[in-house]
Formats: sequence, C-alpha cells, structure tokens
Amino acid sequence: MSNIDWFSFENKDLDFPFYKKNPYMPKWGWIILFFAAGLGFIVASSESLVFGLIGCCISIIPVLYFLKWDYKAIFQMPKAKEIALAVGLFVGYMIYALVMDTALTALSIPSATLVDESTTTIWSIPPLIFSLMGEEFIKFVPFMFFLRIFYKYTDNRKLSVIVSMLLVMLGFAYLHALDPKFLLYAFCMQGLGSIFEFIGYIKTKNILISYITHLCTDVFILSMIIMGVFV
Repeated sequence: MSNIDWFSFENKDLDFPFYKKNPYMPKWGWIILFFAAGLGFIVASSESLVFGLIGCCISIIPVLYFLKWDYKAIFQMPKAKEIALAVGLFVGYMIYALVMDTALTALSIPSATLVDESTTTIWSIPPLIFSLMGEEFIKFVPFMFFLRIFYKYTDNRKLSVIVSMLLVMLGFAYLHALDPKFLLYAFCMQGLGSIFEFIGYIKTKNILISYITHLCTDVFILSMIIMGVFV
C-alpha cells in the first residue's frame, strides 16, 4: 500500500483492523460483533456503573477475540500529544456545535432534548465512563464492517474510509434522533459532529483518543446543565 492511500494526518505506523483481512473476519464473526456492539451499547447506557462495566465488556471482548487478543490493534496508552489532540478536538466540536445549533435554530429545524435537565445531577456523570465507551464501539464495529466491504470492491482506502464514516454518522444520528422529525438536527449535531471523534481515531488508530474527546464533550455539557448554564 502506497502513501497515497493514506490521509496526510494519519499515523502510518498503525492501520485499521479487519478491513483487508488483518486479521481475517468470517461472516459469522461480523454477526457476533454487531450483536455484541448493540447489546453492549444498550447495557452500558444504564445509569448503573456495574451494568455500564458489563456493557463495555460485552462490546469489547468479542472484538478482542477476533483480534486474537491483540489489544494494541485498538487500544494504546495515549501519549501526551494525543491527549492534547483529543482535548483540542473536543474544543473544536463545542465551537462547531454552537455555530451549528444557532444556524439550525434560525432555520427552525426541530430538535429533541436528549438530557432531562430536571433529573441531571453530579451523579449523572460517572456512568458516562462506561456508556460512552459503548457508544464508541457502536460506531467502531459498523465502521470496520463498511470499510471492509467498500475496500474489497473498490481497493480505494481513502474513499472507503470516507463513505464508511458517513454511513456510520447517519446511523449514529438516527440513534440520537428519537423521532424521524429530529433526524436532520441529529445528523448535523451528533452525526456530522462525530467527525471530531473520527479524526482522533483515524489519526491514531486508538479508540481511547476518540473516547477522550467524547467523554470531555459529554462531561462538559452535563456540568454546564448542572450549574444552570445550559437551560
């Protein structure tokens, strides 16, 4: 594979798993991964830390199994500059979200309330540790699946990454829409907004970086709600 197949910002010492049989993933394996990612996402979304941990295990362990327990294919100890990147991407998303929300509101695009402000307390934050990892895997698994499909038939890595990312963004938006009439808003905010997390992952091939960006975002938003800044 030549450098032209890679985005200029990527760490070329690491690559995405599965998409070019690295390692090989059987068809039945994808079924297991999709089922585990969905179930893990649902369980990890619980406000219970115990169920959150169980949900993470449900999502992660099957992926590690098919990676032959090579955890470094998806997780690495973040370097200082990578943590700085994750925080910078969080700041970028917050700026994007403020601008996009203002534009969508001006266009009278209906939005759904994803957080019940009346029940949000400081105790709403710890469960995010696990629930957001569940959200990362509900994106990671279909991203790898679509990447495998498109790369297999196009042999174009960049195109496969872009198309796969857009499809996952649409699916992620649907999970946040709650109702079809809110889909456009969710696609612009949570869907396209997840480009910041994707950049972190695509650059580093480390799910922990996209996770840190996601965690910073949701902790910040909940903190602002608790302090009465977002009402």
